[in-house]
Amino acid sequence: MKKYFLVLVVVTCIVACNSGPNAPDVSDIHVTLQTERFEQDFFSIDTANVYPSLVKLQQKYPGFLNDYVVNILGIPLLPGPDTATDRLIKKFISDYRPIKDTVDKVFHSIDATTAEVRKGLQYAKYYFPEYKLPTKLITYIGPLDSYFQGSLGGYADVITNEGLAVGLQLHLGKNYSVYHTELGQQLYPAYISRRFEPAYIPVNCMKNIIDDLFPEKGTDRPLIDQMIEKGKRLYVLDKLLPFTADTLKVGYTKKQLDGCYANEANIWSLFLQNNFIYSIDPSVNKNYVQDGPKTEELGDASPGFIGLFVGRQIVRKYMDKHSDVSLGEMMKTDSRKIFEESKYKPR
Repeated sequence: MKKYFLVLVVVTCIVACNSGPNAPDVSDIHVTLQTERFEQDFFSIDTANVYPSLVKLQQKYPGFLNDYVVNILGIPLLPGPDTATDRLIKKFISDYRPIKDTVDKVFHSIDATTAEVRKGLQYAKYYFPEYKLPTKLITYIGPLDSYFQGSLGGYADVITNEGLAVGLQLHLGKNYSVYHTELGQQLYPAYISRRFEPAYIPVNCMKNIIDDLFPEKGTDRPLIDQMIEKGKRLYVLDKLLPFTADTLKVGYTKKQLDGCYANEANIWSLFLQNNFIYSIDPSVNKNYVQDGPKTEELGDASPGFIGLFVGRQIVRKYMDKHSDVSLGEMMKTDSRKIFEESKYKPR
């Protein structure tokens, strides 16, 4: 395979790729979003009387407590006091007390984050008026390995029947010491942990909204279909967060993103010259539609997940030619039709 070196250039703001100035006015769209600091209540339970404390907590968080203990902590909710549940919860609280202390410092207030999420929900209501929006933003502290895979990447934030749940243990800043321990690096190499910033919370919340609106299709399709499906979602994300930095939405560094725009034709040539476009080989396709430290054929300066960038560029070309197509219609449009009608040929 021919190797390409991504020339990293400093470019001016790519205005054409930022939908911010053209975003609709959603200020009159009413959205209810209540913030619940579950981690504050959970870490305040009486560890000498865990069971009665859980019963009390159940009254305040009737749905989320079960999700948290069973699905996030992985602890069975056994009835009665002095059970394995009690002992495991006491150990978790003791072990994660230092992380809770850091959360208290970093997230003394979460008002600004809530405001950004609420704005994203206003856009979601504008574009998808029939969608039932979540009404709660629930913050929690989970195990460090609570990393869930979504269509546009992995994160600690999930959507539940109770609302948008945010795992603050993976939003403490890329320089947080725990992420740089031996265990931390085993779980999350630097290319992942650099995205453990508070600024990614609204982005991850909107990614979860998109996945809830449009459940991801199977990964056994040709590579071009998978790239465009991810490109569709990223295009919608642009519309839900029109004023959010593109680097946060794509997950690349600024140098990586600038390099992608500067070398778009070379990136596309990688797929053409190696006959990857219609590949159905999972061992090949995963290199371009899953997260990674880099794209091997493009050099060390390149980002992983390069199919995300290409997919969005194709969708943008298609939507430029079909401005009358709504986001909902675009999401339902066959990926091959989008590819063919986009006439995508970067230079």
